[in-house]
Amino acid sequence: MPVLDLLASHVLAFVLCALVLGLLVGSFLNVVIHRLPKMMLSDWKAQAREVLDLPAESSGARFNLILPNSHCPACGHEIKPWENIPLLSYLALRGKCSACKAPISPRYPLVELACGLLSAYVAWHFGFSWQGGTMLLLTWGLLAMSLIDADHQLLPDALVLPLLWLGLILNQFGLFASLADALWGAIAGYLSLWSVYWLFKLVTGKEGMGYGDFKLLAMLGAWGGWQILPLTILLSSLVGAVLGVIMLRLRNAETSTPIPFGPYLAIAGWIALLWGDQITGTYLQFAGFK
Repeated sequence: MPVLDLLASHVLAFVLCALVLGLLVGSFLNVVIHRLPKMMLSDWKAQAREVLDLPAESSGARFNLILPNSHCPACGHEIKPWENIPLLSYLALRGKCSACKAPISPRYPLVELACGLLSAYVAWHFGFSWQGGTMLLLTWGLLAMSLIDADHQLLPDALVLPLLWLGLILNQFGLFASLADALWGAIAGYLSLWSVYWLFKLVTGKEGMGYGDFKLLAMLGAWGGWQILPLTILLSSLVGAVLGVIMLRLRNAETSTPIPFGPYLAIAGWIALLWGDQITGTYLQFAGFK
């Protein structure tokens, strides 16, 4: 096909397409980040009422990732298609609702911009390839997971588990690692944090992290193989320690305040998948092992 040939032969064209696609996906990720936790909470309440043999609550209007249409939380104004163009609509509206002039959170365009820029970089890094296309999916998933975890300290199975299985399936064809390395990456990723969790709980009587973190590291191991796990854990710990202290200081919070670990794992895993070999090689050379 002419379009595919153009994208395959012109890196800039592929990068620009990935940028535009990333902006559009970022707009949808804003919906996922906002609605998926609410959908999970509603589902948990329904399951609890069923277990307690209580009558089901009236469902009311449908609420999912598609319905109802996006609207202003202040006045209920339904967002029109021309008011939902990534970045451009926010700038045209000057960050305010067209109906009530209530301010629109700058987080929405920032998520769109971040998704677009990350998508463009992945396209440039991998080129027009199966690796590039699948890494875009992983990047979008990690971005959504990170922000949901930052907001609610939740890592939804609806995002983590499909990507875990996708990583194993892709590595059946050796896309990022061998299938054996991917399988043991998933196992080692889960068990490593699971062991830390139980050791911390036995020593302190407290829970140091959630089960979602185990699954997220298992997912990263399924994509990059067990080889990326040491670097991922090291980078996530370093970034988490530095940013965690900064966030606590900015919020004047106590050291016992829980800090989500998922975003740091996601960032570290993404870095390890893209530059793991270079980082490890540079370190070994600097340490005198090469």
